[in-house]
Amino acid sequence: MSIVVTGATGNLGTFVVEGLLEKVPAEQITAVVRNEEKAAGLAARGVKIAVADYSAPETFDGVISAGDKVLLISGSEIGNDRVGQHKVVIDAAKAAGAALLAYTSAPGSLTAALADDHRGTEEALLASGLPYVLLRNGWYNENYTEQLGPVLEYNAVTHAAGEGRVSSAARADYAAAAVAVLTGEGHENKTYELGGDVAWSFAEYAAELSRQTGKEIANNAVSVDVFAGILTGAGLPEPFAAILAGVDASVEKGELVVSSGDLSRLIGRPTTPIADSITAALKA
Repeated sequence: MSIVVTGATGNLGTFVVEGLLEKVPAEQITAVVRNEEKAAGLAARGVKIAVADYSAPETFDGVISAGDKVLLISGSEIGNDRVGQHKVVIDAAKAAGAALLAYTSAPGSLTAALADDHRGTEEALLASGLPYVLLRNGWYNENYTEQLGPVLEYNAVTHAAGEGRVSSAARADYAAAAVAVLTGEGHENKTYELGGDVAWSFAEYAAELSRQTGKEIANNAVSVDVFAGILTGAGLPEPFAAILAGVDASVEKGELVVSSGDLSRLIGRPTTPIADSITAALKA
């Protein structure tokens, strides 16, 4: 039995594989990657490497075997046929007789357009008849802390979320939850709503940035249309800018507050506060 991780050298996948290496022998892990060179370090540690692409179904032939557990990390090509890409992996897992397929989805409360591909993938996974786990990941701290350049340049956190709150957690927290599911028992056909223990507002985020930087960082709340225009002006394609602005509209409606406690229960510890991720980002 292997544990197969797609997108294994991506931002989330890297944390997942590292977590698995602490729990199971390297030869029991198959890292699915598009670029073999990026996986050279994993190969040197004994991890099996499979080169495959969501857009090329034939590349998944032989990657998954009977009894394997699979983590399908959602593709990053927003705007492409992500559901179709994900179905490639689901179909390969079903054909092989996989024991479990876990999918990194979005919170069930999220109605923004960003969630559409996740809902479509969930439907395809449930229709497949495979034993499944839905890991409905909330927002990552790093979605904000990795974008501090413009914030510190203009001394403002610009958003369209009003007074809405976000239950974010560190990427490593969500990876640890995936590892717990892939290496544990009793998770078949479960849905986990995953988010940070403490929800924060953008006013609180700006205040924490001010505290840690010693600068006065303003909380600059704008309308969704204005925010989409700012993102477009920064070089993002209009459709993608509209999707991101739509997420902020969902934040204002409370759709990214996840209060289930599932994440901290799965990982056996409190989730990483946004303040800790700010500290790490400022040191980087």
